[in-house]
Amino acid sequence: MGDCWIGLSLACSSGLILAACVGKHTDAFLEQLVINTEAKTNCKHFNTDDWGGYERILPPESEHYIGKDKTQRLERTNGTVRQQTGRWHRRQNKFGKAWEQTKVTTRLVVSYFNWIWQHSRFKNTAAQRAGLTIRSWNWHDIATYPTLI
Repeated sequence: MGDCWIGLSLACSSGLILAACVGKHTDAFLEQLVINTEAKTNCKHFNTDDWGGYERILPPESEHYIGKDKTQRLERTNGTVRQQTGRWHRRQNKFGKAWEQTKVTTRLVVSYFNWIWQHSRFKNTAAQRAGLTIRSWNWHDIATYPTLI
């Protein structure tokens, strides 16, 4: 319990959440997030804050830009997702204490954010902006989408 971080990686062009990890804020946590991101894209460009773990974990061939101006969209996404998810509210009774529940909630929230939630300015979803679908999905679409186990 405690020290539970939720790490997200985001596609700059579409705002699509590429990967999410739940765990302690360690190099291993960051490494898993980078591996999960690289498995979905050939991304070699990372915009991050100044936490030292990035220098230790990011592949040497990647371009690494540090600064708050580079992470503004991700921080805004974190804020939007946190507002929509009671389990992620801090300093309240709603903040999730059980990591497994937080992992399940994270998967649901990322699905909602990418496929269902429409950005108020763009009037479409992150998945639409990424060219993955032509319409906004609903929970039935997500629940019945064929997946491999």
